[in-house]
Amino acid sequence: MSTAIICGILIVFCYFGLRGTIKRTKYGCCGSGGSEVKKIKAADKDISHYPYARTLEVEGMTCGNCKKRVENEFNSREGLYASVDLKKKLAVIHMKEQMTENELIEIVRKAGYTPGKIK
Repeated sequence: MSTAIICGILIVFCYFGLRGTIKRTKYGCCGSGGSEVKKIKAADKDISHYPYARTLEVEGMTCGNCKKRVENEFNSREGLYASVDLKKKLAVIHMKEQMTENELIEIVRKAGYTPGKIK
């Protein structure tokens, strides 16, 4: 009897593990519920219009949807244009007006990721 219970528990664990793996493979690490994150484009993409720039490390990004989430959080704000390098885990933020480090950190946190060093 105890063998049957243990086998049943193992089957349940395998089911949920396999389901999670398929979901991550199909939709990316975030799972996104089956929908890809829509990219928000900055209103002004001309870098010459942005006199200030900072580079910020972002921890926790693992897929293209993560990259889009961080970029979207910056690009949805007036006067900001960001691009993210997923492999290096860096966000380059171009600003029309200087922003404090704390403001940049809060934007990354709002996107759901952990901010690192600012350069």
